[in-house]
Order: sequence, then C-alpha cells, then structure tokens
Amino acid sequence: MDDITKLRGGRRYYSLDSYLKNTFGKKLYKLSLSGGMSCPNRDGKISFGGCIFCSSGGSGDFACDCSDDTDRQIEAAKELVKNKFDGESYIAYFQAYTNTYAPVGYLERLFRPVIMRDDIAVLSIATRPDCLEDDKLELLAGLAEIKPVWVELGLQTIHPKTAELINRGYDTECYDEAVKKLRSIGISVITHMIIGLPHESRDDILKTAEHIGKTGSDGIKLQLLHVLENTRLAEMYRRGEFDVLSENEYISLVADIISILPENTVIHRLTGDGNKKELIAPKWSGDKRRVLNLINHELKIRNIIQGCRKSE
Repeated sequence: MDDITKLRGGRRYYSLDSYLKNTFGKKLYKLSLSGGMSCPNRDGKISFGGCIFCSSGGSGDFACDCSDDTDRQIEAAKELVKNKFDGESYIAYFQAYTNTYAPVGYLERLFRPVIMRDDIAVLSIATRPDCLEDDKLELLAGLAEIKPVWVELGLQTIHPKTAELINRGYDTECYDEAVKKLRSIGISVITHMIIGLPHESRDDILKTAEHIGKTGSDGIKLQLLHVLENTRLAEMYRRGEFDVLSENEYISLVADIISILPENTVIHRLTGDGNKKELIAPKWSGDKRRVLNLINHELKIRNIIQGCRKSE
C-alpha cells in the first residue's frame, strides 16, 4: 500500500499509466477491437435499442471494423496508433457491444489466438454482468492463466429508477455477483460509471462510486454523460426532460469520487471521448485535454488544502 500511496501523492490518484508501469514496467497501448457480437438489450432477448445513451456503434465507435478477422484488426489498430506509441506491447480491448454474448466455443476461437500473440500483454473484454454464465467464466479463468484478463462491466449507476430509465436491463445485485465471481477466478474487474445521468443528484452519483469501491472493483472508468445524435437520450434532451452537467459540476464530482474510492482503485479514465460529429451536449466536453487539465488542477488544489489542514 505504501507504493500506491506514494503514487497517489505524486499523481493525486492511482492512474492507469502508473498501474501499468508498476505492474508491467512499461507503458501499454490499448487497441480497440470488435468481436462481431450484439447485445441482449438490442436483439430482443431483454429489450430492443440498447441503453438510451448508446450510439449505433454500441460504445465501440473507435473499434476496428468487425468484418476483419482479429489479426487484421490488431494490425490495423497498431497502424492507427503508431505515431502515438512506439512500444511493442498492447492491450487487446474488445470494446463494441457485449463481448461475451455468444456461445463459449465462439469466444474460445476469438479470444485464445489473441491472448497467445507475443505483442498482446493484456486481454480486456467489455461485457454485461448478465452475460457471464458458468462456462464463460471457466473460459476466462483458463485465459487468465496465460496472461492477465480484464473484464469491463457497464454498471453506470446503482439506482433502480435510473437503471430502468436508461434501459440497462439487469439489477445491481447481478453486477455485485459478477464482480465476486470474476475476482474469485483471478480476473481484474473494471467498472464503468456515468456521471450526470438524468435526474440523479450529487448524492446519488457519489453513492454509486462508493458502492463500486465497496464491491471490490479493481478499476473504474468515469464517463461524463454525452448526449449523442440518433439516441433516445437525444430525444429526451430536446424535449427538455433533463439538464446536462456544467464543466465545473463535472470537475468537482470527479474529484469527490476519487476521494471516496479505495486507494488501490485504478482510475482508468477521468472522462471519455464523444464522437464530436454526433455530440449534442455538453459542448464543453469536446475539448478533452482542457477538461483533464482542469480536473488535475482541482485535485492539486485539494491536495494543497488538505496538506495545509494537516499541518495546522
């Protein structure tokens, strides 16, 4: 814990970069891939249309073309990032839609060749907690014996009314059980949380973050609610059914969330990218670099204030 405390003291939170350097001794770059799957919230098994904020890409707008096999996807993704990253080790991130929503045989043929590649250091799989049946957990446990496996779960909120509003399709207890099962077989869990969902108060938002910490999620991805074109959320926004957060509100909330999470929680993301061509609101979120700088400035100021109080 001392090493993590020092990292937090130096960086104000335990960032993904710090975790990767601490664990692997180097930076890894994430390659966004598609497994060619859908979602039970889209194909009618649970519902149609997906979550109300979800774009047509199923949160995988930056993933490579699923018509290519995974080897071609990986090489194409590496080509896209070659000007940003000159390393040789990557995280293979199956991002679009629900990446365990297929028979286990299909998943075996998809994931095993990827994790066996010399240039892949981590396999990261975005999915839903209600798509982790026992045979799939057994597959993931076997893959985790080869290399680290991360599973990313889109919780977004713990509040039943909001979950129903956004058409999530499973209850919070399902998420809690999935975290427990995944961690018991050596899988690292990363939880996605959306800040600014319709009608949620500041206290509601902080309670979701507190719950994520208490359930033992290894990491968290924080995401500002983006209102994108061609979503049901956009229709609600245009009807004036909710307001989006201001820049100051979001920055303050992120700092509060970081302060209540366990010290060893890896912060994988402080805010997300919205497709600028589809972004309706909030427009200020389009300048991601500025937002990240303001968040880090807020954390620095809070650390200074906290230090002064301790010295009094």
